[in-house]
Amino acid sequence: MRICILGPGSLGSVFGGIMTEAGLDVHLVGPRTDHLDVMRHRGLTLVEGGSERTVKVKVSTGCEEVGAVDLVIVLVKSSFTGQAIQSAEPLIGEETLAISLQNGLGNEDVLAAYLGKDRVLSGKTYVGGIITEPGRVLVGRKGKLTLVGELEGGLTARARRIGDLFVSSGFETEVCSEMLPVIWHKLLINISTGAITAITGLTYGEILQVPEAVQCGIEAVAEAMAVARAAGVKLQIRHPEEAFRAAEEGLPLDFKTSMLQDVTRGVKTEIDFINGSIASLGRQHGVPTPVNDTLVAAVKGIEFTLGDRRTGM
Repeated sequence: MRICILGPGSLGSVFGGIMTEAGLDVHLVGPRTDHLDVMRHRGLTLVEGGSERTVKVKVSTGCEEVGAVDLVIVLVKSSFTGQAIQSAEPLIGEETLAISLQNGLGNEDVLAAYLGKDRVLSGKTYVGGIITEPGRVLVGRKGKLTLVGELEGGLTARARRIGDLFVSSGFETEVCSEMLPVIWHKLLINISTGAITAITGLTYGEILQVPEAVQCGIEAVAEAMAVARAAGVKLQIRHPEEAFRAAEEGLPLDFKTSMLQDVTRGVKTEIDFINGSIASLGRQHGVPTPVNDTLVAAVKGIEFTLGDRRTGM
């Protein structure tokens, strides 16, 4: 099976490197960056469990260099999903499937609008990754699940096949008959810490030492849960505090959220697809979301000052 990782940033590099290490034919495709240049010439160094190793990965800056693949794993930032999949036409063969492992709501809809629903699967992962320097990635996968399934629900042979692919690569993986509760579970976790860490610059360990920040995250999750109930979504989380605890579970205290990494790198965040999606759905269903509205406004203000939005990795 030929696989393309569309968006080889921190998480894309983790999946691309580990799947390559497992012997799979994986191609990492993204815009040219220092990170891609180092991977192309010296390989990708994976730092995990106190040790490190370097994997020779296949890196391209254009989809035409790769050609048709069997599976596209989409890991670009959510705001770049449409742009990325449109540029990925050379990857799409007669039986190519795509799966999103991205944060937030709505990515599968964007992919389906371009490829058709029959070509798109849904996925979520709790695996973490941080680019500590170009070509070097800190891996957080111990005890972190990856979940895959069909957009419309049900257990299919192709979903199981992709699940087996991740398992054989060394990722703890489950195939789910209902993905919407899974999508919302990850969304609530992202809501609990992402925007707050981006605004404050705090890591997981640091934010726990600021009770007001913790309470803000809990209240943002509570609003999101109210929106979900109004939209008829079944939730796996019963209490807002659970999302905050799940966010930090299994990751080092100095770990940075994806949104904080974006702000640090000076690139656009996924706020519109995380807290912003809650604010939008809240307006549709008549549910007030003042905490999420404020977090969106604050992150948008930070984005306004960002000078470099070159990449959606």
